[in-house]
Amino acid sequence: MKKYALAVLSAVPLFAHAQSSVTLYGILDEGLHYQSKVGAGERVSMDSLSGPYGSRWGFTGAEDLGGGIQAIFTLESGINIPNGQTAQGGTLFGRQAFVGFKSAQYGSVTMGRQYDMVFYFPEFLAGYALMGGPTSVHPGDLDNAANTVRWNNTIRYMSPSFNGFTFGGLYSLGGVAGNFTAQSGYSLGAGYTTGGLKVGVAYQFFKNPTATAGRGLFTDNQSGASNLSGSLNSGYQVAQSYQVAMIAASYAITDKWTVAGSYSNTEYGNLGEGFLKSEAKFNNFDIAVSYKFTPFLSTGLAYDYLKGTAVGKAGDSGAGGQHYNQISWATNYVLSKRTELYGAIGYQIASGQNSLGQSAVANISSLGDSSTNKQVLVRLAIRHRF
Repeated sequence: MKKYALAVLSAVPLFAHAQSSVTLYGILDEGLHYQSKVGAGERVSMDSLSGPYGSRWGFTGAEDLGGGIQAIFTLESGINIPNGQTAQGGTLFGRQAFVGFKSAQYGSVTMGRQYDMVFYFPEFLAGYALMGGPTSVHPGDLDNAANTVRWNNTIRYMSPSFNGFTFGGLYSLGGVAGNFTAQSGYSLGAGYTTGGLKVGVAYQFFKNPTATAGRGLFTDNQSGASNLSGSLNSGYQVAQSYQVAMIAASYAITDKWTVAGSYSNTEYGNLGEGFLKSEAKFNNFDIAVSYKFTPFLSTGLAYDYLKGTAVGKAGDSGAGGQHYNQISWATNYVLSKRTELYGAIGYQIASGQNSLGQSAVANISSLGDSSTNKQVLVRLAIRHRF
């Protein structure tokens, strides 16, 4: 008996460091939408996917392996509250699914379905993010600043902070036999924070973005449906490459006033036959300002401008030459640490010719092409965290 007790006691130090934790978490963001000029007329609907965060639930965990190293994982699924279905094209853990290692000294390495560097660096500093919600999303989300797509089959590194400077990189393996680069891509980013100033930059490139279900960037979901759904860019699904360069910054002027803005350049490359030019290029600018009346009540105003260069089609040199002007306003009221009420309204005007060679039409947050070049979107919602 004494020998058994001694053996148990001697084993305790071996497992003392192996502490682990698993957390169930989520956000329920349900809103009432009014959308003008969709198809035959106005549309009123319930929406839980287009809010500032998007409804989701997930598990995240960490295990202490000793030496300051942890094994970590996250499984996160989108929820369409009105019908209870899974979001992100029916992909079970469509928002995130990764596992890896993390160290406060050396950073983290993770593998799976993950966000790109636009998400980690410039996105939350853009005017769009300062406002939040679908009414201020960049038209078509061409630069992926609203996370329309996630990256599958990835390996990602995120650095620790070096006196306010951080950086990261991600590579997506194509998985095509005999062609190492097909359906693959990479994303790089960096950020710097000092005082009230924050700056973030990112660049990413993906080859063969429209491919089989779960392989291409535009077809990142289980259903295989393309994320290029509006006439603004649906004509560019034939592109053989996709790249984005983005920079954003925010500055807290006082405890009450914050200003933010961003610039991004998006390119759909190697369009092939049917287009007079081989690349479709877009430049997007946004700026926003927010004001906190109290710690519980805040409001903000944002403006966005998108310009597309004409790519031309046979007999129509102006195809793809588009301009979008969008203004939005939002107000947020905090009821408790976990529950908020908010409202937002956006107005968009389009001009020129879209990717299909037709007259450009408005489409706020890619929720549906307008029947004209103008559109209004209103969202009234409640958000609860758990």
